Amino acid sequence: MSDPGYRELALQGLWKNNPGLVQLLGLCPLLGTSNSMVNALGLGLATIFVLACSNAAVALIRGSVTEAVRLPAFVLIIAALTTCIELLMQAWTYELYQILGIFIPLITTNCVILGRAEAFASRHSVARSAFDGLMMGTGFALVLLVVGTVRELLGHGTLLAGMNLLFGPAAATWKIQLFANYPGFLLAILPPGAFLVLGLLIALKNRIDESLAERAKAQAGDVPATERQRVRVTGVIE
Repeated sequence: MSDPGYRELALQGLWKNNPGLVQLLGLCPLLGTSNSMVNALGLGLATIFVLACSNAAVALIRGSVTEAVRLPAFVLIIAALTTCIELLMQAWTYELYQILGIFIPLITTNCVILGRAEAFASRHSVARSAFDGLMMGTGFALVLLVVGTVRELLGHGTLLAGMNLLFGPAAATWKIQLFANYPGFLLAILPPGAFLVLGLLIALKNRIDESLAERAKAQAGDVPATERQRVRVTGVIE
């Protein structure tokens, strides 16, 4: 099977086949931890690491495992990498690890990671599999970050709050208070707020895709069906 180009892999992961906006996979952690920027960024970075490394590992062993043990082998690889990131977070960002809670070990069962291992990494080269994992993970993390940014902004009126949990004491001054005496918007930081923000993002992406498709048709000189009918009758395009 021929390997796709890196440009196409980037477009697929970041936009065309984004796990959070198109595939709609891994929505449980996406919706459950995106109530702030630091939570979203922490889980996003962990997902990128596991996805890129697991794709590379699966591509590396794909010719050495039989069909009978392929999926169990993939799950073991993903579980081992998830354990590594879990131990690293316990060592370096323990407070953030406690906040994210069960969603870190649940990376093992994230449909995005197992799906890319089976659909892509088991059929392509190590380099492209790792890059595919990096792009898919980055696309997922960007959706997480946008949802977390909007929810934190609407819910608390702040940005970058608590970044010291991820980047250390030096990041404690990064917090930006956008609104003075902001009473807060409770719905934004509750689970329904995550569904609303994600739904709006999906609608926005679909509208952008429609606009791009219409522009491409216009540039290609395509004539709508109603205009083609008028041409056949009158011989003139108005």
